[in-house]
Amino acid sequence: MLILTRKVGEKIIIGENIEIRILENNQGNIKIGIEAPKDVKVVRCELIEEIKKQNKMSLKDTEDFLKRIKREG
Repeated sequence: MLILTRKVGEKIIIGENIEIRILENNQGNIKIGIEAPKDVKVVRCELIEEIKKQNKMSLKDTEDFLKRIKREG
């Protein structure tokens, strides 16, 4: 893992076409801007975890539904 210290206005370049810019530091909250090609997916980690959680819940609901149908059928 590469660990860097950056100041507001400074940038980090990943590869040749992904740019991360430090926009603001406000009481410990860091605002960053990410410029990347449209084919590069940029997603907050907590959203991925929430989607995984929702998918597991949906699968469980489907399994329960199918078990109920089998019992009633």
